[in-house]
Amino acid sequence: MTDPDVLDEGDDDFRKAFGADLASLLDLESWSQDMDLGPVIQSFRKEVTQAVNKEDYLRELVRRELLPRMQGRPGGPPEAGLYQCTEEELTDIQQGLLFRGNVDAVCGSAVSHDNLSLGITQLGLVIANYGGTSGSLSQRLFRREVADTHANAFQEACDFIERRQNSPYGERDSLSKLARRCIRPYAERALLVHRAEAEWRMGVGNPCTRELVTGAGYHSLLHASLDVLRRLVTEHPKFVFISDDLEERGLLTLGHALDSREYLVLETLERECHQYVDEWEFRNQNSPRARRFVQDCCPLILRGVYRVSTRAAPRLFYAHRDHVHLAVRVAMADSHLYPERGLPMLLGVAAATCRSVFGEDGFLGLVQDAYAQAGASLRYLHAPSRRR
Repeated sequence: MTDPDVLDEGDDDFRKAFGADLASLLDLESWSQDMDLGPVIQSFRKEVTQAVNKEDYLRELVRRELLPRMQGRPGGPPEAGLYQCTEEELTDIQQGLLFRGNVDAVCGSAVSHDNLSLGITQLGLVIANYGGTSGSLSQRLFRREVADTHANAFQEACDFIERRQNSPYGERDSLSKLARRCIRPYAERALLVHRAEAEWRMGVGNPCTRELVTGAGYHSLLHASLDVLRRLVTEHPKFVFISDDLEERGLLTLGHALDSREYLVLETLERECHQYVDEWEFRNQNSPRARRFVQDCCPLILRGVYRVSTRAAPRLFYAHRDHVHLAVRVAMADSHLYPERGLPMLLGVAAATCRSVFGEDGFLGLVQDAYAQAGASLRYLHAPSRRR
């Protein structure tokens, strides 16, 4: 017999998260039966106001109690602490580095089409600086269904159906996921190492993602990624990577406590990347190389958070410890050109160029044309689901 306490466990989690009882929510009698938006507007305003007030309180608490303790904390790097830069410093970097084309930024895109028998993924890369776009690369991958040849046509038909049934449609985009999460980040970093020519190099996200440090189970990806990352750290240390996602929510909470033009240097990537390696089941011949990379290179990469304006969200940054203070100022100077968003404008230029050249509209146009030429018209083109 099932323990009732175990059954209540999930309901308790739901109640703590949403302040509502799940059983009551599942009773449709508790749902509103009219379209009057007045109460809905009021509930939205109430919840948002309460959330903002709570964040304001937390911000002041973090600023008063935690930020002063960042510098010199046990286990932290010597560079850790709270810093501020001036308007004049940012202007000097804009004039002396950014606008003179001394910073290259790389951004990539991945778009996909999948149906029963064929999957196509297009990868695009753009490298740009304020002197203009200096290069672009693209690659197209085709997932073809591989079938065994049978003398028995009936058995062959059955095998096709069984194979497709055992490969759920929800997993059809495994190639797309590989491209987005592994190949595209690798290619962006490889382009910065092999093709960028500017003094400074700018990229998107954490330079040492879990997929790149572990290879995501792919031997070739692991060796290529570790080689590129090692070269980036040792041969091109004047780099800065900026992340705009919300995965590091604890660090972003610290960032919300910052005032305009302030930044925090927090930690190296050594602990996080060691955890990646420890959690991954490597083959024996791959694990030592990954651990060697973490030991050699990850202590040289510092992570922090900056904020160019209290009107914008804070942003995580990653930089080499030898150049961390200038690196974050480069990112902040570029972000200061668009203070409402708080992200480097140069990355926005690279992303916009990538979308225009390798975007989804043009890609799907090529796909539709190919199907039309094959006489298939819209037979294999699925409309996107309206249930999201």
